[in-house]
Amino acid sequence: MLQTNQLQFAYPSGPLFTFPNVTVSLQEVLLVLGKSGSGKTTLLHLLAGLMKPTNGTVTVDSITLTALGPSALDAFRGKHIGLVFQQPLFIRSVSVMHNLQLARTLAGLPADANRAMQLLSELGIADKATQLPQSLSIGERQRASIARALMAAPSLVLADEPTSALDDTNCHRVTQLLHTTATRHNAALVIVTHDRRLKERFTNTVEL
Repeated sequence: MLQTNQLQFAYPSGPLFTFPNVTVSLQEVLLVLGKSGSGKTTLLHLLAGLMKPTNGTVTVDSITLTALGPSALDAFRGKHIGLVFQQPLFIRSVSVMHNLQLARTLAGLPADANRAMQLLSELGIADKATQLPQSLSIGERQRASIARALMAAPSLVLADEPTSALDDTNCHRVTQLLHTTATRHNAALVIVTHDRRLKERFTNTVEL
């Protein structure tokens, strides 16, 4: 489902990052571990098609991202790739439900309130659907971020440092929710982190 081949990236006047080849199937989890400066976030941006590699390829659902033009890449990403950021970003002026619906409409898909409520229910925050994002706790916003990432039924979910600011209990809860929800919705999951607590949970790991 996700496959990289001889992936490299160099920033202007910066180091050349060379990444190991990875393959992740649907319902599988890949944990990418590395210290600050090892290229973790760079790799995630390459996997999401947010940056173009200096060399090599990223293939998602048999589509090579580097072969797509900007508009086609944006459309593909919206439908096939869900992103969970370390600091959840929402439109503050509209409700959690509206934020989730926007994830579909911006991907060119019809609104689906039933799917939004299903995801929020699975993640235990259905009662927060009509609230503004800033009224939610940090943990609730993280759950809403997971729900939003899955709104367009992506085949790949990418999570950037989802647990680094959490204590042990909430770290376990968030990783469990990510894993369970992505698997239930038939998506591959890649977690990029320096949080080595997660290594105890996932066996499929890559060290940068």
